[in-house]
Amino acid sequence: MNEIAGKVVLVTGAGRGTGRSITEAFAARGATVAANDITPINLDGVVRDIRSSGGSAKGYVYDVAKRMPVRAMVDQVVKDWGRIDVLVNSANVEPSASILKMDEWDWQRTLDVNLSGTFFTMQSVGRVMREQGGGVMVNVACISGGPDGLMYRAAYASSMMGLIGLTRTAGREFAAYNIRVNAVCPDGIEKEKTTPGSQEVGAKRDWPADFSQVRPGQSGDVYGLVLYLCSQEASSITGQAINTR
Repeated sequence: MNEIAGKVVLVTGAGRGTGRSITEAFAARGATVAANDITPINLDGVVRDIRSSGGSAKGYVYDVAKRMPVRAMVDQVVKDWGRIDVLVNSANVEPSASILKMDEWDWQRTLDVNLSGTFFTMQSVGRVMREQGGGVMVNVACISGGPDGLMYRAAYASSMMGLIGLTRTAGREFAAYNIRVNAVCPDGIEKEKTTPGSQEVGAKRDWPADFSQVRPGQSGDVYGLVLYLCSQEASSITGQAINTR
């Protein structure tokens, strides 16, 4: 039985990379997808491809780093579809600079998108889910692989560690409202670089020697785990940060 069919799923950072693969995976299984990104450049293509394949999707161009746009987006999704069953937070930025040279704007923007943006969406969607009797949230906390994987990514690493703490806390707080919250932590998934302004910027990862015999991680590993966490089979799992290689 397809548990995803008919669900309303909001995915942030849906324009490219991991967010796009997650969006397409939900749509392929019959979900109605509310696809968010900061720019329509990539988002329009995702929505068009889903619709041309017979799926249901609509784009929502909002900056998740700001509280009021997030509230407006969530209100619009509820107005369009009546509810939100699943929230996947995949929007992120990842500037590369040493601690001694990092610009204040890069540091603050990274925290604003990766951590504050997730908080704002969880808060707004959490209120919707509380009223409707429950839901599922999954945060994508991409932790770079390899012994040097976090070199020159202080802002990114800090935001991701904070995101895991936020996930664990929300898992406990939201349990009373039948809302499950977990994080998926891809370690070394290959991502292509994106254009400036996109909410997901990354690069190909190096692999630690300990995992030399294991195949590289792929986007399917991530969306497969996200889909599992949104299923009844994972109904006892909340407040967890699950690593994938």
